[in-house]
Amino acid sequence: MKKIVDYRKLLNVDKTAELAALKSVYRTMMKEFHPDKFQVEEEKLAAEARSKEIIEAYHFLVSIAPETREQNIETYTQTITNSNILDFEYKQSVLNIQFFDGSAYEYFDVPRAIYIKLVNADSPGRFARRHICNSFPYRNVVKVAEPA
Repeated sequence: MKKIVDYRKLLNVDKTAELAALKSVYRTMMKEFHPDKFQVEEEKLAAEARSKEIIEAYHFLVSIAPETREQNIETYTQTITNSNILDFEYKQSVLNIQFFDGSAYEYFDVPRAIYIKLVNADSPGRFARRHICNSFPYRNVVKVAEPA
């Protein structure tokens, strides 16, 4: 959650910001902090670092936006219902779950107690579907490869 809050603060948007608003803020900030705009080397390096932060924040917030999740809900639903969990990793309240179909999702703000229950569950896939998949903000970190 801290990551989400920090990125929203960096771009100066609230949690109800839509994709169009995010894009507008992103473009405005990139115009202001674009490295080519500066002549002095120190200012150019500072602007480059700042622009990288802005780019990272924008892409992250777009990936967890409700509009993005709505666009991918069919694929997400198919993955969590038809594919079992291959592996999972928990780090600082972020749970990363990898599925057998090749996709992986990050779930944010997952309490440690829920993670421990997932580890101890008889069926981790069933537990995740019931208590994690539709309860926490998530984003797709590995796209499923489309068949050729």
